[in-house]
Amino acid sequence: MIMLKKKEREKLIFEINITPLTDVMLVLLIIFMVTTPFIIQGNIKINLPSAKAPSEASLNKNIIIAITSDGKMFLNGNSITDDAELLQGIKNEINKTGNTTVIIEGDKMAFHGEMVRAMSIAKEAGAEKLAITTIPDENKKGTSIR
Repeated sequence: MIMLKKKEREKLIFEINITPLTDVMLVLLIIFMVTTPFIIQGNIKINLPSAKAPSEASLNKNIIIAITSDGKMFLNGNSITDDAELLQGIKNEINKTGNTTVIIEGDKMAFHGEMVRAMSIAKEAGAEKLAITTIPDENKKGTSIR
C-alpha cells in the first residue's frame, strides 16, 4: 500500500462516476416505455369472434371497451365496475383525445346484452362511431364494406 503524506491525501478528491448508471437507467426507461402498451392490452383474455370482413381500424388513439366472457368490462385496459364509471371514463377519453370512435372488443362467449349496454353507454357519452373488433376468418372470403 502506498503511503501518502498528509498534504497529498487532502488533495485527493473522491468522486463516483454516475455516467454508466445514467446510461443504464435511460435504456431501461426506453424499454419500459416501448413495452407498456403491449402489456396493458395483452392482459385481458378475450376470444374474438371471426368475420369475413376484418376491421382495419387503427388502435392508436381509439377508445377501446373490452368485454370478457364472464361480463367484466375494461376501458382502455382499466377495469370498470359500473355503468356510471364507464360513462364518465368514455367522456373523459373523448375530451382528452378528441376522438369519438369507440371500439368494442367483445369475447365471442360474452352476452349480447353486455355488448348492447356498452354501445348504448358509448353513444350516451358522445361517441359518434362504434366498431366491433373481430379476427379474420381464412375460410370465409368476402368483400369489406367501406
